[in-house]
Order: sequence, then structure tokens, then C-alpha cells
Amino acid sequence: MKGSGSIWTLLCAAFLAACSPASTPPRSASPVLETAPSTMAANTTTPAPSPAATSPAPAVRYVAIGASDSVGVGATDPAKGSWPARIAARLPAGSTYVNLGVSGSIALQAGREQVPGAIAQRPTLVTIWLAVNDLNATIDRGSYTDALGGIVEALVQRSDAAIFVGNVPDLRTVPAYASVDKLVLLARINAYNDAIAQIAARSPTRVFVVDLFNGSADVVSTATVAQDGFHPSDAGYQLIADRFANAMRAKGVPLRS
Repeated sequence: MKGSGSIWTLLCAAFLAACSPASTPPRSASPVLETAPSTMAANTTTPAPSPAATSPAPAVRYVAIGASDSVGVGATDPAKGSWPARIAARLPAGSTYVNLGVSGSIALQAGREQVPGAIAQRPTLVTIWLAVNDLNATIDRGSYTDALGGIVEALVQRSDAAIFVGNVPDLRTVPAYASVDKLVLLARINAYNDAIAQIAARSPTRVFVVDLFNGSADVVSTATVAQDGFHPSDAGYQLIADRFANAMRAKGVPLRS
């Protein structure tokens, strides 16, 4: 019995040892295993879309219609310094740019000489700045309205372009007009600008006026006018380009900054 009791004692001890919590492997005390899940959740953020995942801006087919300012007379480098060239430099990748401006053009001439070429380019964006030469030639408001209106109407009917038309700046402080009666000059400028606004109002979803008049007297100076006292300088062309660009962006044209 004594030997049997010893055997029984050993069996009981073995059984208790197997059932004891001490036989369960100890849980790791490593803080990494316990805190990793909560740490990962706290630091998880939604990644920003990569540039490659962003849809590129659509290409633009840009055509400029105008006179010597479109050509860039007065700029240090007319090919790159004219205001249309400065607009073109902000177009999305893959865009095209054609400048049809001819120095000395009035609206009637541009309608005959520039508009057919513009339509042939199948433009999606057109700029027109044709006013100052007409004004200097003392062309009456009615004739000017007919000529510019014909240009705009042809583009509306025969293209899908958004059309931006510059009006007449406040020329009273431009050196070339120093000897001109300022009241008479202002009246003629206002008459032309009213005509431009009326032409644009005929197609309000396609034709937009770029206001070059309001506030322009304050920025016209020797820094913004070329040495000839008439054409814009590099600084002047930049101001014009900025006004066109601001108007375009407001209507959804995808220009770079």
C-alpha cells in the first residue's frame, strides 16, 4: 500500500500539473505585439492621388486674331513677348497655338484676312483684340460694330471656340495721345467698349469681354509703354496677358499659373 500510495501520489501530481495554468505558454510581454494594431490604425491615412493618376487637362487649339499688339511690337522678343504668346505659354501640354495677327489691321481687314485662317484651324479658343487701330482711324461706331460683329459671328457659327474679345484700355495717359482732347478720346473709347459689350451679349455662352479699360489708367506709365510711346512694353504685355488669362480661367480654360 505504501508503494501504491506513492504511485497514486505521483499520478495525481502529474494530472494537476497538466491542468495547471502554469502549463499554458506565457503570453509575450513584448509591447510591439500588443500596441501594433492600435498604432497602425491611428497612423493610417488615405494617400493623395499621384500626379499620374490625375486626368491631364485637355489640349487646347488656340488662335489669336489681332494687330500689332498681337504681333508683339514693342516687346523685347515679339515672338515670345506678345500677350498671345504669353497666353500660349500657359496652355496645357499637347495644345497648339497660331497667331494670325497683322500689324496695322483694322477689324474690317481682319475679317477678310484672318478669320478664314482661324476657322481652318478648328480652334477651341480664340482671342480678338481689334479696336485701337479702328479708333485711331476715326471709324464710326456703326461701321466698327458691323466689322467686329461679323468676325465674332463667323467664329460662333463656324467653330466651337470660346471667344475672348478685348475692349479698349483707358488711353488718356498713353504718351501718344498727349495732345488729344481727353474728353473726346474718352467718349470714343466708351462708344467702342459699349459696341464690344453688345456684340458679346449676342452669344453670352460663347463670347466673353476681357475688360482692359477699368483700372488701366492707373497702370499705364513709362514702364508699361514701349519707347515709341504707343505700343505696350514687356511689362505692358504681361498685364494684358494676365487680364486675358484671368478671364479665361473664370470660364474654365485650363491655363497653368
